Amino acid sequence: MEGNHPAADGSSAATMEPKSLQSKSWADVADEPDPEQEQPGPSDEKSDVQLDSLAIDESKRVNNNLTDPDDSRIEAVTSDDTPYTSAKRFEDLNLSPELLKGLYIEMKFERPSKIQTISLPMILTPPYKNLIAQAHNGSGKTTCFVLGMLSRVDPNLKAPQALCICPTRELAIQNMEVLLKMGKYTGITTELAIPSDSANYIPIQKRPPITEQVIIGTPGTISKWVVARKLGVNQMKILVFDEADHMLAESGFQDESVKIMKAIQKGNSSCQVLLFSATFDDAVQAFVSKIVKEIFVRDYNQMFVKKEELSLESVKQYKVQCPDELSKIMVIKDKIFEIGEKVGQTIIFVRSRNSASMLHQALVKYGYEVTTIQGALKQEDRDRIIKEFKEGLTQVLISTDLLARGFDQSQVIVSSNVIPNS
Repeated sequence: MEGNHPAADGSSAATMEPKSLQSKSWADVADEPDPEQEQPGPSDEKSDVQLDSLAIDESKRVNNNLTDPDDSRIEAVTSDDTPYTSAKRFEDLNLSPELLKGLYIEMKFERPSKIQTISLPMILTPPYKNLIAQAHNGSGKTTCFVLGMLSRVDPNLKAPQALCICPTRELAIQNMEVLLKMGKYTGITTELAIPSDSANYIPIQKRPPITEQVIIGTPGTISKWVVARKLGVNQMKILVFDEADHMLAESGFQDESVKIMKAIQKGNSSCQVLLFSATFDDAVQAFVSKIVKEIFVRDYNQMFVKKEELSLESVKQYKVQCPDELSKIMVIKDKIFEIGEKVGQTIIFVRSRNSASMLHQALVKYGYEVTTIQGALKQEDRDRIIKEFKEGLTQVLISTDLLARGFDQSQVIVSSNVIPNS
């Protein structure tokens, strides 16, 4: 990640080298139909590359995008005397050869990031303690829980063994893409549990029981599958909540998340629970700690980044005071878009759907090709917009600000309260 530039009022902007991006929206509601989107299992393709040849020569190491700043500090609080040794290399984690191939060949990783160095031993070391982990975006936290899930699955047991729950269908898709890539050589099977569009809707009663080994999805869909006994939990070894602050906040998916926890605890009380988020406010952190200990009735480990060090060193934030709404648009048009044209694409986060619509119209009048995504769109339309943006067909994407969480920060990112009171 590289240079940084100003954004509109109350905003932060960061520029990085362009690469693929996965958007997201708050889409999993109780009355949406059940999913019928099947994900192919990882390829059986094997590689002739020897693992020894993939190890990194530290003396020749040039760069690793997931390496945290040297002075960043992570606080790990363990619940007992279980010894945890930091993993300086992926080989230190006793991973299967198939997973190491996925990390080196498909993910092109060199060594664990600082977050991974500390959290992976806590995740992968018996007796598999629960973990509440706060790790900022870009630190490699997705790899932590994806690798944790893949490591715990028995490929010979054709039953659900790992479950990851996400607040948005787009984040679920993004996490599944990482898992399929990382687990390419394992033969582990997967299922994506997200709301389907009306054209692909199949009543849940007609769905066969899930036999795939890793399930990633949204809370509403997963809850319905569990209640309908389509998703068995008796063999569940690891349960992950991504963006756990939203999943367990009162304004989020707290009720459904707790119900899923209780169902899994009843089916297999030894299931390991991982809660990852970029942020935990005090209220959510207290609730998360309480509910994990009460439901699973055992101690847990914790990992938090020091509050004063939550921002990545490579991302700097700037605020531009604008006297009126027109000035905000001018900053975006004359400054931000100029940056975007040099580095790739631009994403603009706004406060509400009306804000998105009004800014869209304003920018189109200035001759810009702009697309907008927000929760009121049909799922197939959101998927199409995201796909076009990922493929580089769209240069400017406007989104409501709740969609900001989990974005792969590889473009110009602008967060702005443009056109308030809407």
